Amino acid sequence: MPLDLKSLEEKWQRRWSEARVFEADPDPNKPKYYLTVAYPYPNSPQHIGHARTYTLADAHARYMRMKGYNTLLPMAFHYTGTPILAMSKRVAAKDSELIDVFVNLYGVDACLIDSFKDPLNIARYFHRDIKLGMQAMGFSIDWRREFTTIDPAYTKFIEWQFRKLLSAGLITKGSHPVGWCPSCMSAVGQHDTKGDLEPEVVEFTAIKFRMGDISLPVATLRPETVFGVTNIWVNPNAKYVEVEVDGERMVVSESSLQKLKGMMPKIERVRDLAGTELVGRRAVNPVTGSEVPVLPAEFVDPNNATGVVMSVPAHAPYDLLALRDLKSNSDAIRSYGIDQRAIAAIEPIPVVALEGFSTVPAEDVVKRLGVKDQHDPKGEIATKELYQKEFHQAKMLPTTGEYANMPVSKAKDRIKQDLVSSRRAFLFYEIINGPIHCRCGAEVTVNLVEDQWFINYADESWKEKVRKHLKSMSLVPDDLRQEFENVVEWLKEKACARRAGLGTRLPWDKEWVIESLSDSTIYMAFYTISRVINERNVDPSSLTDEVFDYVFFGKGDPSALPIERGVLEEMRREFNYFYPLDSRHSGRDLVPNHLTFFVFNHVAIFPEQYWPRQIAVNGSVLMDGKKMSKSLGNIIPLHKAIKIYGADTLRTSILSASELLQDADFSDSQAKSIRSRLMEFYDLSCSYADAGALDLASADQLDKWIISRVQRVVLQVDSSMQCLRMREAIHCAFYTLQQDLQWYMRRRGNRCSDPKTRSIIKYVLESIVKLMAPFAPHICEEIWEMFGREGFVSVAPYPSADQSLIFEKDEIAEDLLKSLVCDTAEIIRVTGISPTRICYYTSPKWKWEIYLKALSALDSGVDPKSLVRALMKDPEIRKRGGEAAKFINTISSCVITLPKEERKKILRNSGIDENAFIGECAGFLSEYFKCKVEIQSADSPRYDPKGKAGQASPLRPAIYVE
Repeated sequence: MPLDLKSLEEKWQRRWSEARVFEADPDPNKPKYYLTVAYPYPNSPQHIGHARTYTLADAHARYMRMKGYNTLLPMAFHYTGTPILAMSKRVAAKDSELIDVFVNLYGVDACLIDSFKDPLNIARYFHRDIKLGMQAMGFSIDWRREFTTIDPAYTKFIEWQFRKLLSAGLITKGSHPVGWCPSCMSAVGQHDTKGDLEPEVVEFTAIKFRMGDISLPVATLRPETVFGVTNIWVNPNAKYVEVEVDGERMVVSESSLQKLKGMMPKIERVRDLAGTELVGRRAVNPVTGSEVPVLPAEFVDPNNATGVVMSVPAHAPYDLLALRDLKSNSDAIRSYGIDQRAIAAIEPIPVVALEGFSTVPAEDVVKRLGVKDQHDPKGEIATKELYQKEFHQAKMLPTTGEYANMPVSKAKDRIKQDLVSSRRAFLFYEIINGPIHCRCGAEVTVNLVEDQWFINYADESWKEKVRKHLKSMSLVPDDLRQEFENVVEWLKEKACARRAGLGTRLPWDKEWVIESLSDSTIYMAFYTISRVINERNVDPSSLTDEVFDYVFFGKGDPSALPIERGVLEEMRREFNYFYPLDSRHSGRDLVPNHLTFFVFNHVAIFPEQYWPRQIAVNGSVLMDGKKMSKSLGNIIPLHKAIKIYGADTLRTSILSASELLQDADFSDSQAKSIRSRLMEFYDLSCSYADAGALDLASADQLDKWIISRVQRVVLQVDSSMQCLRMREAIHCAFYTLQQDLQWYMRRRGNRCSDPKTRSIIKYVLESIVKLMAPFAPHICEEIWEMFGREGFVSVAPYPSADQSLIFEKDEIAEDLLKSLVCDTAEIIRVTGISPTRICYYTSPKWKWEIYLKALSALDSGVDPKSLVRALMKDPEIRKRGGEAAKFINTISSCVITLPKEERKKILRNSGIDENAFIGECAGFLSEYFKCKVEIQSADSPRYDPKGKAGQASPLRPAIYVE
């Protein structure tokens, strides 16, 4: 009868719950390990993509628990923000698209949809759904610590946090450009947008080129190049508008007007005009005073910034290419009534000097990269390369007046400030990664919000503390260190409150609600005390700032606080035991926001001994090579995936698909293959469940080899798990060790039923069970119980390698036999021979002596290039003359490429007696290849019709097949 995975998984989840094995309380006699993973937002069910981050965290927790740590993995639910409100509004408006998603994709009962008009009903429904999914996946969570971010106790905690930030001078109020939903009339961040996209607001400098009493504001990211403007580009096919603001008139693209309304509320539309009306006119550069023509360019995007672009061909590859293309298109020039001679006379105007480049760097980089025209994709590469080099390495030319010789990196800001302060320019803000839509459906714009509250992540002294801590933190993988450091550098003020949404109101300004990326930075500390709050029914109103100060800092007189002394001490004991956080798991998309905010806020609020120790970051999940999305119909809710594949299959599939930062590609075929392998492993384990205990006293060479392999794999898997290289760990534990076991069983042949052999096979299987328990815990628990072991494998000691059970000589011998089988099989495949006789010629003693001397020479530091010369200095080797030199040349590449540890292992054991060992294996080889097998020494072969014996080398016997 096939194994019922669903029943098996429910059985062990029930037993874990009954035994409370994952509930962690302070234990002064055990080291602790505290890790968390992002609490989910309950506006939809979790799917396979979410499962990766949570399964990684759970496998990590299970590993640390087996390593002897008192491990805490808690969970909560993030109700904060506007997305749930937006969804409830859409339900109330009978949005058929959203209702269809709820019913047909998420599996919500249609009769419940009407109740979703209340946003809390949406949150509660998916809260329950997500929690059940986590339990069904077997996540080892301490559910006693569960809370939501709108619970009154959590609200008090967040109020305390924000008062701390305010008193530290890290919260400011003022006007600032933010991503803005014109429908919700609220600032929006990543958690408020469709697709969870963070609006990236970029600052342009809009420089006013005058055309009589009207200005053309050209938006640029490089204001320092204004000295080199040769012309202005507009799109002749675009719609432009003349606008007036504070008595000043400007011409911008029609779409730009909508954006400017968020920055200049008093702006008014005067008249519409076509782009062709601007072409051929002339405008005055406000810095140099020179007149430049307005020229047509279809590449100008009217939806980007002001829709008006300045041309600096000396330093902008696209401008250089566009100007060339226009000069060669006389028909286009004539159609706009432009003097062709005037266009032909336009030449690049150098602005900066860059070492290693001519006066026109754009021309240099275009030539070197072979950029053909403005449509060539290499133009983007040229632009990025030149911008980076000029920004970091170039200096302003003498022709730039007071900015002469100033580094571009400084001149850029200086010139921008001077232009803005003199009203020759204004700042224009654009969402560079748009279009982005709010969850309500409206397109996100930029708004200069008045009286907006911000967390001032631009504070330099704060940044310095974060930089210092990041250097001491473990970042897994460490490749992300530069990414985190870059975020710290560019991070500026972050809007921390919205006018609407669920969550905690700003304690000093109740009109504002703290947004979701700001109330989720130190909740890891709240987990440590939430169990006490939940179980002791602590009145939220008694959670004053003074209570939190005492619990987290030991500050104040506990007898004067509004909570019973014993409860206070219990909370403080929990916090002191579990903090700091040992590891924080999250997806890579949260590096630029949540994960960095998490470090900033801990550094700002807690003493240094409580700052987080590690961040672990993973990539996303693809479905059959494609990004998961509703439009592709390839999102599988987690509860549905568990029913299809089973929890252990899902866990192992997701974690074995890739290492941390790589995207994991999940596929139906891969999952089914892994499920099949798990079932085969279970069946094999059943066959050996009643085997006896391991008896090393009677172990022979082959037994010692498989026992030694177990120790090697344990060392490798343990090392991989310490670095969270879980794909590597699964490959070694589940695949490599099973391959070794299959080889062992094949070598044993019909003796696999012997009690001694059965006990060794069971020993290997049990080792795999313990190594795989973090990944496939349910089936491993079942086998553990079947093997007669006590308790749960989930809390059994993790395997540790026994150095006394590593038998190097037996490893060398068995590796020789395996390579001999592979080489022989390859000869048979290539030649097409059906063998009747195979002769193996083992290396003579003199070759072994030279081989070991070669290994020793390399081990002592001899340059591989000088290996032959060094060995030929040996008198014993020299006696063999050319024969020895030829042999050394033959083996040199082999010994040089041999891994250092393998060289040392062979040296420590002085090689092996090939003739004796292969002779013992003759029966196995004969059975394997179904023919007669002979083993002969190469220095005195009895039968060698093809003269193969002379090719024999240490650990590479010569082979003759007939």
